[in-house]
This record gives sequence, structure tokens and C-alpha cells, in this order.
Amino acid sequence: MAGMTLAILQARMSSTRLPGKVLADVVGAPMILRQIERLRRSRRLEGIVVATSDDPSDDGLAEMLPLHDVAVHRGSLDDVLARYAGALEVFPAPVVVRLTGDCPLADPEVIDAVIDAVIDLLMDEDLDYAANTPAHRTYPKGLDVEVMRSACLLRAARAAKDPYEREHVTPYLIRHPELFAQDFISQDVDEGEVRWTVDRPDDLEFVRAVYGALYKGEPAFSSDDVRALVRGRPDLAMLGGDRRI
Repeated sequence: MAGMTLAILQARMSSTRLPGKVLADVVGAPMILRQIERLRRSRRLEGIVVATSDDPSDDGLAEMLPLHDVAVHRGSLDDVLARYAGALEVFPAPVVVRLTGDCPLADPEVIDAVIDAVIDLLMDEDLDYAANTPAHRTYPKGLDVEVMRSACLLRAARAAKDPYEREHVTPYLIRHPELFAQDFISQDVDEGEVRWTVDRPDDLEFVRAVYGALYKGEPAFSSDDVRALVRGRPDLAMLGGDRRI
């Protein structure tokens, strides 16, 4: 899997709030495969690896993904930073894009825009880490993109001691701007309170409604298509008590 930019998509079956969500059915396929369909439309991602755990609860996930030509790396259930480092050892690439398996509305255009904005700086080693999740975020929750030099992620994996930093992968980098040059990207429209991620049953209900309405007519539906749908569906606009538009 040679390439400059590798997406590592972390996923597990033992989600606390919605166990098994990554294999939940979304218009006839597991949710994680629907997300990967969208990621494969990116022009910037040159490889995709799902990093899951070596816990028996993830055996089914790890066995299913290769049947759909999806590379898998297995590592620690709780030390996700070590899991990423292990994936990079097996699938080396200069730049890694961190994604999570609870974002089935992931937008390849947003991913590409974030990478485009910073890739030259990353390759010249003038930048170590960039994301579209600043302290005041403007992108919907569920369109998160983090991009970093792999060498920096591996450095963090060697140095991080705090369990929070091990579980959430990138906090060590973010907490040490004196060590890692950082940039945060925003969009003009503030949608930071809009919720498109899947952590709860109502989130899954929302995603199923979106796919049910849009996927058959246009599998490559865009974020603007989602916005247009929700504007015309008052039942979806505040589903579960969170903004969906």
C-alpha cells in the first residue's frame, strides 16, 4: 500500500453508548463500509487502513473488512495511539490522516480541502499537525479530519504517558505546540453545533434517514445534499435534541 497519504480509520465493536454501531445496517451494508465508500472518493487519500483491536469482540469486524478489499491492522483495545503506531509500521506513509469509524457522512471534499491546505508544509516539515477541529470548530461533528506527519505521530506514541493521550491518539501533539507546529482550519459558515456523527441511537436514526432519502438516487451525495434534505425535513432538523442543520 505505497503512497504519500494514508488514512487510518479507527473502529471497534465495543462502543460504550452504541455497541456494534460500525456494523449497523445502513441501506443494506454495514455503516463502516458506507463510510469507506465515501473515503474512496477522495483524490488525496492513497490508502485506507482500518485499525481495530485485537479483542475477540472485534473478530467479526476484522474478518469482514478484507472481504471488501479493506486493509486491517489489529492492536490494543484501549491504547489506540499504539494501535496507530502499529498500523504505520505495517503500512508506512509520510503523512497520516486520522479518521474515526463513527462518521458515515464523511465528506471526501472536506478531507481533500484540509489536505490540500497543508500538504506542502507537511512535506517540507514546516508543519507537523493540522485539523479542522479548532477550539471553536465550524465544521459539523462527523466531518472531522486530522492530518499529521507520521514521524510526529510515532514520536507521540513513544512519549505519551497520560491514558487520555493514549486513548484519543492526538492530544499529546495538540498539548505540545512547542514540539509540534500546528494549524487549524475553519470554514466561513459556523456549523460547529451541527451533529452528523454516530454515538447514540438517534444519530444512527438520522444517518439511516439521510441515506434512505439520498443514496439510491446518488450514492455520492454531498454534504450540501444532506443540508438541503434536512432543511426540507423538520422531523430531522433537531432529531435527538441536537442541531442537524
